[in-house]
Amino acid sequence: MSPLSGPRPSARSLRARLGTAAAVASLLGASVACTSTGGDDDGDVTTVTVGTLRGQPHFYAPFLYGDHATGDIEYEVVTLDTAPALNDALLSGTVDMAVGSITATIAGAAQGRDVKVVAAASDGGSGFVAAEGIDSIDDLVGRPVGYLESSSQYVVLQLLLEEAGIGTDEVDLVSLSAPEFFNAFDTGQIDAFLAPEIGVSLALAAGGTELASPYETEIGRVNIGLLASQAFIDENPDAVQEVVDTHAATTEYMVGNQDEWLPELVEEYGGDEAVFATALENFWLRSDLSPTYEEQIANLGAQMARLGMIATAPDVADVVDTSFASREEPEES
Repeated sequence: MSPLSGPRPSARSLRARLGTAAAVASLLGASVACTSTGGDDDGDVTTVTVGTLRGQPHFYAPFLYGDHATGDIEYEVVTLDTAPALNDALLSGTVDMAVGSITATIAGAAQGRDVKVVAAASDGGSGFVAAEGIDSIDDLVGRPVGYLESSSQYVVLQLLLEEAGIGTDEVDLVSLSAPEFFNAFDTGQIDAFLAPEIGVSLALAAGGTELASPYETEIGRVNIGLLASQAFIDENPDAVQEVVDTHAATTEYMVGNQDEWLPELVEEYGGDEAVFATALENFWLRSDLSPTYEEQIANLGAQMARLGMIATAPDVADVVDTSFASREEPEES
């Protein structure tokens, strides 16, 4: 690791500086769709615009929908920079469906925002990484620890701190956006973080160590789902079913053929193929909505409410629509 040449910035100044940079990057970097759903003369949907996040391998599936389409729908992919932005785009109609954050969807449902999880997309993709010399969660007391706001990783971080008997006020929590974790860690601005890939794999490759598993709480590995607004579901149920079927076919292909699509991902996003390959070992791609998965989503909502991230946990039926995806339990559920 390469330490900063000078005194460590305060958590407040670091948050302010990085938060401003993230906001500017979001404004400059988001792709904008010119049109949303198209239809022919009898009202059938012919084009579905799918939102996803840029640069993260577990959000790549929409780029492959066209190659594995189960019907006549064509797909346009729109890349955005944050999970809340995806949900905003769904509600505004800028995109029709999205691969996005289940945590953000729960938070939206708690505020009456009508976005539903219609299929799973990717479990896992999280890591709890610490610098050399930090051997236990107890060693984090008084140290700067990075976290991603409104994320499942933030829920897990609070649960693991609580399990260790450490209050969040005993560590110096630093809010970062997903692309910022590795640089903040590598330059010594934070000593540990619990966050999503690919920052986890980059940090481990640079000498970081895994401090604890992020998958041993009651929310399991829940992370990313296929989303649609209730309005789009009500108006286009057949199209939603076709997209879910295409998503399932695409996911099945991705699980068995990483060597084929990973080079395409690198070409699309840029970056180091070996790092992406390492990150993908930390993901479990899926497309079902099994009862266990639904229960884990409910547990996530309950923990978000208990931890004060939302006022009240929404009913799981206000978060999940089980009408479209398989209910069968996958082997690693």
